[in-house]
Amino acid sequence: MINAVTPSGGSGSAEDLVRAKAVLLDQHGGRRRLAPDALRTALVDLHDFWLSSRATAIGISDRAALVAVGALGRRELCPYSDLDLVLLHDGRKDVDRLAEELWYPLWDAGVGLDHSVRTPGQAVQVAATDLRAAYGLLELRHIAGDPALSEKVAQAVRQAWRAGMRSRFDEIADSARDRWAKVGDVAHRIEPDLKSGHGGLRDVQLLDHLAVAQLVDRPSGEVAEARLLLLDVRTELHRIAGRARDVLRAQEADEIAGVLELGDRFDLARAVSGAARAVAFAAEVALRQARSALPRRGLSALRRAPVRRPLDSGVVEHAGEVTLARDAAASRDPALVLRVAAVAARTGLPIAAGTLARLAETAPELREPWPRAALGELLSLLGTGEGMVDVVEALDRTGLWGRLFPEWGAVRDLPPRDRAHVWTVDRHLIEACARAAALTTRVSRPDLLLVGALLHDIGKGRGGDHSVVGESLAVQVGRRLGFGPHDVDTLGAMVRHHLLLPHTATRRDPEDPATVARIAETLDGNPLLLDLLDALAEADSLATGPGVWTPWKRALIRDLATRVRARMIGEPPPGPVQLADSAAKAAEELVAVVGADGGVQLRLLAEDDLATVVSAVPDRPGVLSAAAGVLALHSLEVHAAEVHTETAPSGSVVAVFSFAVSPRFGGLPDPALLRADLVRVLDGGLELPEALARKERDYAPTSEVAERTAPPRVLWFDDEATGAVVLELRGRNRIGLLHRVAAALEGEAIDIRWARVETLGASVVDSFGVAGSGTDGHVLKGDRRRIEQAVLGAASERRIPAR
Repeated sequence: MINAVTPSGGSGSAEDLVRAKAVLLDQHGGRRRLAPDALRTALVDLHDFWLSSRATAIGISDRAALVAVGALGRRELCPYSDLDLVLLHDGRKDVDRLAEELWYPLWDAGVGLDHSVRTPGQAVQVAATDLRAAYGLLELRHIAGDPALSEKVAQAVRQAWRAGMRSRFDEIADSARDRWAKVGDVAHRIEPDLKSGHGGLRDVQLLDHLAVAQLVDRPSGEVAEARLLLLDVRTELHRIAGRARDVLRAQEADEIAGVLELGDRFDLARAVSGAARAVAFAAEVALRQARSALPRRGLSALRRAPVRRPLDSGVVEHAGEVTLARDAAASRDPALVLRVAAVAARTGLPIAAGTLARLAETAPELREPWPRAALGELLSLLGTGEGMVDVVEALDRTGLWGRLFPEWGAVRDLPPRDRAHVWTVDRHLIEACARAAALTTRVSRPDLLLVGALLHDIGKGRGGDHSVVGESLAVQVGRRLGFGPHDVDTLGAMVRHHLLLPHTATRRDPEDPATVARIAETLDGNPLLLDLLDALAEADSLATGPGVWTPWKRALIRDLATRVRARMIGEPPPGPVQLADSAAKAAEELVAVVGADGGVQLRLLAEDDLATVVSAVPDRPGVLSAAAGVLALHSLEVHAAEVHTETAPSGSVVAVFSFAVSPRFGGLPDPALLRADLVRVLDGGLELPEALARKERDYAPTSEVAERTAPPRVLWFDDEATGAVVLELRGRNRIGLLHRVAAALEGEAIDIRWARVETLGASVVDSFGVAGSGTDGHVLKGDRRRIEQAVLGAASERRIPAR
């Protein structure tokens, strides 16, 4: 490879360097693939050789040195990492010429370059004032020229770093935390930033920098293994993307997993999550230890050592951390681990690393059933809400959480299977529990709500229906925690049925008495279980990701729960909500007008963040798809649609539509414009498919991303109680999807009685109550395959390319 750069033994051109790198990457991608660490080594050697040869050729020798910082300095050069170089000199007059002859060939060849020219004094000064520059110079590595000059600068920067640590530590800590807040966690994100995220490679470098300051020890072997994995994934990500990339996306993950022999993208995600959690935990502990280890000067050196302040039985605060009292022992106090955790969550103070290590070494497994005090401390921990998240993470990293809940191993670092979830399964459970803590006053058994939220997805990662598997695990955990038989059964039922309310409310007719009766029967007429599931549905949705718990979904679930509760206690079902009354009155008025003049009528009724569009149109084929398309054209997202026909006083048949909508962005459109466009569509003056295609090109994601999503799927449900047939479409959200699917169903002579749309991030679950040509409107089995193909075709229809 070196001969490819310098065939004649000289320095070669920068173009030779680029070509040699391309050959190396091409070989790496072929049959004789290098391992990622071997590829990084080859890239470092390639650039080191070219740079040292070039430096020698242009006269960088006495009183000058070329050093590498950043990725090249750390010997962690990925395929498309920039070169970070510093030209050091000790008063050379021709330094400008040296810089030009070194930098310009690299620029001209298109090599990414971050460069500077410094004297030793300037290097120390910039490291003292610029944190990013200091980090780079701490990683300085000699390439060519005067090695004594490089060593002089390296020693001076390290000495200044240690000497100035007390005055700049706050900047270091704040910078790291600001980055974490901005970029997010590597461990729990669907598309993590491997470099800058919390638990990413920059945090590994932070550990190294704190170790150089002699405030903490060098990273542990676990962190070293995590660093290697993150580097290997980033190396392959660069190669596959063909450019510098730090965010790992699903479309590259399968190939990377194959190269690293880690199974599929889900296995890779789990490995990356585990590595990132090790790094993140080490970084947080290191920042706390480093602050405690800062040298004290002046008056601060005369102050007394921090006082140990009692917080609870066996628990004290010392130097801003939760620690054990001197006489506390986990072997004698079964609830000690959970009491320490609960105190930390309540106070917001971190648990000292030494305390965690001591508890991990000495705390025994709790006997079954748990002592009442241990259960009480667990509930105290879970009830702190957001305060519990970091505490449980600390317990989990040290093995204590798994000792309390052995079932946790199957969900630890488990990636979700759909893009609506932004967290790994274990973090989602913790987030759901934290959300449930804010809802405990809505239920009569807050303890069951908290534990149910913690366990609702515990059955994932084991195969089979996670709700069914989770039920048996929840029963097992409930008995171990010490709940009574009735409470254990309730916990199991919560896990078994935690999706019952959201799925029914968004995919069935909540006002149908048969739907209400079926839920009441499924829950054995238990109002307590119903209330718990109602609150759990909200906590689960809030913990899933942004946009999952919408005002519309909240209204649907609350309405359904209210109707089921009324049936359970023998009260009459509640009447329709006020907005539905308004819509019914508006529809009655519009039908009379349509019957009189035969024109299209439309009214928009707004209430808070939801609105209802009511339209009455002379009945004819295609009116539902036309109305849905016009709403999409005006950026209205449809959450539900009710469809029926009425006979006007004049005797004409009128189709009446009621759409529950909200604007995708901005405010509600002018209803006069909606009506005008609907008239144009029905009269043939507006080609709706072309107009929607243009809008989709302007506002929807690129087709490249769309084509990598899961294919759409159609499911059929027959309601034996009512004879109704429900067609459910699961697929990617698209502008005008309801219009396309309605048009497909209308083309198959299917009568749509109602429709509901649930948006889950980039995906949707659209449900349609339909009637076909069979007895009592049944959709014949023989027709379903044909209808299904038509709906799938509409859902997966490719966009019209831009002209």
